[in-house]
Amino acid sequence: MNSIIYEDNQIYIQKEQSEVPWFKIFTKEPYKELGDLPKELRARLWEVYDIVEFHMKFYYKPTKINMASFANILPRVHLHVIARFENDSYFPNCMWGKKLRDANLNLPSEEKFFKELLIALNK
Repeated sequence: MNSIIYEDNQIYIQKEQSEVPWFKIFTKEPYKELGDLPKELRARLWEVYDIVEFHMKFYYKPTKINMASFANILPRVHLHVIARFENDSYFPNCMWGKKLRDANLNLPSEEKFFKELLIALNK
């Protein structure tokens, strides 16, 4: 089950259940397209994305950060932010792609990451 790890009056962040750090950033209002967002909310969405990406890069030290915004199954604005590692089960394929191996990632504490991220988001 996905759990909400952050929420304010405009945005919330869910943690996706996955072997890799994977977060989804939603607008509270269910806009269908990024271009439908008011400018201020669009700016806030990208600000939150930047904070999440920055902290994921320096905390988890992934090979790459993936960002996606398909919204075909769930037709509302949300951004996927996914830390990828050369030895994760799907790399270099997307996480929705074909599994290539069984990974055994040794990642640092998720709870510590959440604490650091919440401090940054609440500044």
